Amino acid sequence: MLGRPLLRFVRKDTHINFMRGRYMGLLVSAVLSVASLILFIHPGLTLGLDFKGGIVVEAKTPTPADFGTLRAALAAHGLPHASIQSFGAPDDVLIRLDAGNNKETQSVVDTVRHTVADALPGTTILRADAVGASVSAELFRNGMLALGISLAMILAYIWVRFEWEFALSAVVTLILDLTKTVGFLVLTGFEFDLVMVAAILTILGYSTNDKVVVYDRVRENLRKYRTMPLMELINLSINETLNRTLGTSSTVFLAALPLALWGGATLSGFAWTMLFGIVVGTSSSIFIAAPLLLFMGEGRLKRGAKTKTGAATAS
Repeated sequence: MLGRPLLRFVRKDTHINFMRGRYMGLLVSAVLSVASLILFIHPGLTLGLDFKGGIVVEAKTPTPADFGTLRAALAAHGLPHASIQSFGAPDDVLIRLDAGNNKETQSVVDTVRHTVADALPGTTILRADAVGASVSAELFRNGMLALGISLAMILAYIWVRFEWEFALSAVVTLILDLTKTVGFLVLTGFEFDLVMVAAILTILGYSTNDKVVVYDRVRENLRKYRTMPLMELINLSINETLNRTLGTSSTVFLAALPLALWGGATLSGFAWTMLFGIVVGTSSSIFIAAPLLLFMGEGRLKRGAKTKTGAATAS
């Protein structure tokens, strides 16, 4: 009794035929990914301060913010194109300006700080960040490079640990997960900045771990059930790892949920993206990565498993 789990999401003898919906899963994934790519082209991602450049000032006013007074004061100081909006409470103000000359950025930040404080006495400046145009371009390149290197390292890791069919199906699935996450960011309007790059890298890492768990069981079963059809073997492997998959996903989901609900403007976008990625990454391990492995490995994986087993017996 001591080794018995207290909670099981599914029964131990569960035999769900996941591969029966393999064509529908791949079709739905392809449609969603294509739609996400279209959204990426138009209207595109909402670039944050890190990648777009500019100035962001967050302030808390003593009373509900008077946007007319703020706009007039900023216009009087040569900043007529400042974007002013409320976030969170009525007394929370967010002021944005496009990036200009890097040398003038800090002086503009100081102007905004003093203008807001003079226009609405008692106002507290919570944050004042500035990123020049050249710096933001470099950050964008580095962020995209980080995503590219991450996918390449995942491909190399799975290729070394498993056969090429596993690696290729995993990376294709991760790319599909990535495109869906981009579509989610476009639809929600969350700003794409370095925090979102961190969220996407976290999602890729989590999703990779989930697929490795399933692939490990597939590889074990390939050696154990040498005569079982590959479709049945993959179904068996998914069912055997289903409790672990759902348990890990639920734990991470519940950990990120409070951040999404009460994390404030700074963390909510990151948390909601994480929640979306957890759902997509978990479902793609079953309905995308497994069918791709079935299509790529039909015949070859079984022969490889027999060869390895025969060699081990001979030795």
